[in-house]
This record gives sequence, C-alpha cells and structure tokens, in this order.
Amino acid sequence: MMRKIVPDVISGQTLVTVNLSDTARAIAKLMHEKRIAAVMVTEGDRLVGIITERDMTARVIAAGNDPDTSTAKDIMTADPDTLHPDDTSAQALKMMIQRNYRHLPVTDGEALVGMVSVRDLYAIYNLELEEDLKDRNAFIYGENYGTG
Repeated sequence: MMRKIVPDVISGQTLVTVNLSDTARAIAKLMHEKRIAAVMVTEGDRLVGIITERDMTARVIAAGNDPDTSTAKDIMTADPDTLHPDDTSAQALKMMIQRNYRHLPVTDGEALVGMVSVRDLYAIYNLELEEDLKDRNAFIYGENYGTG
C-alpha cells in the first residue's frame, strides 16, 4: 500500500515553529522541552527555514558561537526542501536517503502542515511489514490463521 504523508504518516501534529529572531539557546530549550530534534522557522505564516540538532551542533557549538546572540536566521538551513501531503512515504524516504536528511517539513502550497521524520517513516515501514506478514500467513494457512 502506498501511504501518503498526510494522513498515513503524520496527522494532527502540533506545529512547533520559531521566529527568525529567536536565539539558539531559546530554540534549544524549546526542542528539549518538546522532545523534538528539529523546528521549523517561519516568517509570518511562511516557512523560511529549518533548524535541526545537527545545525545546533555545527553552527553554534562547534563554530564557537554564542547561543545567546546567535539567532535562528544565523543557524537555520534556509529554504528547505519540503514534502507535499500527497507525497508517499517511499518518496519521503528516497529524498531523505539521497540528501542525508532526518526531517522534512510538509507544506501544501504556502501552508505549513507538519514535519516528517525518519522515525515516522520507520514506524510506517514496520506497520507495512506486519500487515504484509499477516497477509502472507493468511494466504498460506487460510483465513483463520491466528484466530485461535
């Protein structure tokens, strides 16, 4: 089954966004509190960037920049690649592998829909494997397989 990003992989997410002027420290605290590894940077309602744990490590800590004066604008990946809600989990995974991403924002035109992660795709992959195994067992052992 070809699962679409919305609603099969993500749905009803609470969007976690930051502003261009937010400091690296404030963003790191937000990511810690929300237990997330990436945030979307917006200007008004428009997606302008993404900040990941990798960005924090490379562009703040390793670069020796002050987290209290470095802003989202300084450390974000600007104009990130995005997925569309109708894209499939396979398309998302392919893009992530080719470009070495772990997170991709999902947009519908200018509207920000959510963020998909490798972990989200892994969960879908496991679900598909389980469904495939059940289908194969039902075919091999008959429709009553596993019903006791």
